[in-house]
Amino acid sequence: MSHPILSTEHRKELLGILKTRFEKNPNRHVGLEWAKVQGRLEANAEKLWSLSEMERTGGEPDVVGQDEKTGEYFFNDCSAESPKDRRNVCYDHEALEARKTFKPKDSATNMASAMGIDLLTEAQYRELQKLGDFDTKTSSWLKTPADIRKLGGAVFGDRRYGTVFVYHNGAESYYGSRGFRGCLRI
Repeated sequence: MSHPILSTEHRKELLGILKTRFEKNPNRHVGLEWAKVQGRLEANAEKLWSLSEMERTGGEPDVVGQDEKTGEYFFNDCSAESPKDRRNVCYDHEALEARKTFKPKDSATNMASAMGIDLLTEAQYRELQKLGDFDTKTSSWLKTPADIRKLGGAVFGDRRYGTVFVYHNGAESYYGSRGFRGCLRI
C-alpha cells in the first residue's frame, strides 16, 4: 500500500518532534545517534507518513532499537498510556464482523494496516516495558498467535502492581481503555 509523501513543512515539523523526543529519552536508544536516524528517515520519506499517523493518533513514536543486520531502526509507540485515538477497538476485522450489535468503530489490525505499522508482539511489548512504565491505566492489544486467534481469542498487555501482564480476551471485545501500540521499521 502506497502512502502519501508529507509536505516539506509537515516533514520538518515531524522531524523536529521526533528529534526532541529522541533527545529527551536517551535511555530508549543507548548508543544511537540522531543524525544517523534522521538520515535514514530522510532516505525513506514514504515511511514518514506512518510515523506521522502514529504521532497524530497519540502514540508518541520514538526509536527503541536498531536491527544490527539490516541497519533498520525500530520506532515504537512510547506514549505513557495506549494511544488515545486508537482505543475502543476490537482485535481484528473478523472479530468486528462477528459482532452483531454495538460494533466498535474499527479493529486494531485494520487501523495498524491502514497506518502502515505492525502491532507489537508480546516480546516487543515486554522489551518496551523495560524502558519505562507503560499502560498503567490502559491496556494494548498485541499481535496474537494464530493458534489462539483461531480459537476466538486475542492477547493484550498492561502494567499493574509493578508487573507486566499479558492476558487474553475474546477478539470481539473492546474497551474505552484498550487500544494498541505499533512498531515501524525504518
